[in-house]
Amino acid sequence: MSKVTLSLVCLFLSTLFNNFSCADVGTAAQYGPPFIPTKCFGGDASEFPSSNMFGAAGEGIWDNGAACGRKYKVRCLSAVVPKACVPGQNIQITIVDRAQSSISRPSSERATMVLSTNAFQAIANASVSLINIEYQE
Repeated sequence: MSKVTLSLVCLFLSTLFNNFSCADVGTAAQYGPPFIPTKCFGGDASEFPSSNMFGAAGEGIWDNGAACGRKYKVRCLSAVVPKACVPGQNIQITIVDRAQSSISRPSSERATMVLSTNAFQAIANASVSLINIEYQE
């Protein structure tokens, strides 16, 4: 099935069933500056969103660099620490780097994606190093 067909099926089912979600589940860590250079854009800081809502792709979504520039809706589902998630908060991030080779090291090496500190703190408590997330391109 093509990506467009899947998207249409997902849209139809989510309209039909309020609790239906087409998102994937993974984990997110956080990282702080320095962010440049990146695998996606080298030293070009103009590619970073002005909202500072960006992240680095883990190997599972890196896709040989095709993840560069992709936008994901992300929300925190849970963490080891109770009440670490900001309830009802969703963010949109842009992938600007590869987590495995980012200049700044993530709070956890095994994450699906690594969020900028601003993005991470918008959906979770900053003292947590790894959260479970729902994400959708």
